[in-house]
Amino acid sequence: MWVLFLIPACAAAAYSCLRLVQVATRADVLEVSGPAQPSAAVGIGLYETAYLAGGPARVVELVLVLMAGRGRLHLAHTGWTTVVDPRGRTRLERALIEAIGPDGQCRTGPLRAELAAHPTVLEVGERLARAGLATPEPVRVGTWRAVRQVRRSLLLCLVLLTAALALSAPGTDDARAAVAWFSLPLVLTCGTLLMARVDVHACTRFAAPAGMEVLRTARLPRQADRGRDQEQALLRAVAMAGPAALADERLRAALRT
Repeated sequence: MWVLFLIPACAAAAYSCLRLVQVATRADVLEVSGPAQPSAAVGIGLYETAYLAGGPARVVELVLVLMAGRGRLHLAHTGWTTVVDPRGRTRLERALIEAIGPDGQCRTGPLRAELAAHPTVLEVGERLARAGLATPEPVRVGTWRAVRQVRRSLLLCLVLLTAALALSAPGTDDARAAVAWFSLPLVLTCGTLLMARVDVHACTRFAAPAGMEVLRTARLPRQADRGRDQEQALLRAVAMAGPAALADERLRAALRT
């Protein structure tokens, strides 16, 4: 009877592991082929740093903090964003004001989600990906989904093994045989996840290996730097670490909604 549980366990494990290997191979090919343009040709500003550190959501957080700090937006800790100055100075600011709508006020959570998917924000990542600094979106999402599928296959194998043992008398030959055969898909999925942790985990980040080097050289601003240019130091800290770098508790609460 336990063989009926073993077949779907082996099939799910083999399929998910094969899919992850294919995704990893594709990621290796892209890395070997190199960037379409040299990374030196891409200016690494605050928005580019924010994307490498936290993706589109971090870019949106940076825009919100910048406009709020300059008095163009009001971010309420109750979860509302209100336009104070409707004139956007950059494309990202104009996209933000457009996303808020004609009423000049909207909920912060939906606003952040909508702006994170805006072409102006995604263009930052595409430009960095062409330079070899960011992981291409299809590779990052595909790798993350493949890893998640292997994890689900591992969980399925454990559930089916439990069900097989429940139908077998403890200590019998059937129970021992079930454990022995189920060890094959379990070892396969666990080994593949270990391989993914070592080889393809970097593909699930927004920053490619070259982009991680950029972030290491950028670093968080030192206290001495903050005294020279407090606003730029604050924005750079938000780009690197997100809202946690903000000293204003009410502003942190507004960005957590």
